[in-house]
Amino acid sequence: MHLKIVTTALATLLFLSATPARADAIDGNWCNPDFGRMEIQGTSITTPGGNRTTGAYDRHASRYVAPSGEPSSGADVDMVLVDDDTMHRVVAPGADATIEVWRRCRAQVS
Repeated sequence: MHLKIVTTALATLLFLSATPARADAIDGNWCNPDFGRMEIQGTSITTPGGNRTTGAYDRHASRYVAPSGEPSSGADVDMVLVDDDTMHRVVAPGADATIEVWRRCRAQVS
């Protein structure tokens, strides 16, 4: 009986260690069918308009000011990680806020 418990425990540990790691940070490439793509790498952000800017960074959230020439230019843009594959992007936080749902971009297949 003892051997069966040890074998089961070892099999469970092997299975769990073989499971791919899940992202738990906002860093990465994000897509939205209406707004395009954006990238977050720490404080470095490439906006949906293709502009590179910097912002405030927390592992699960980020904030930047929309650059000139983009919709909502000058407005604060907050991004919050909802789960591993979903982020909410809030443009102009406050009463007039627009909340956008972004998903991690799928890997491209060549």
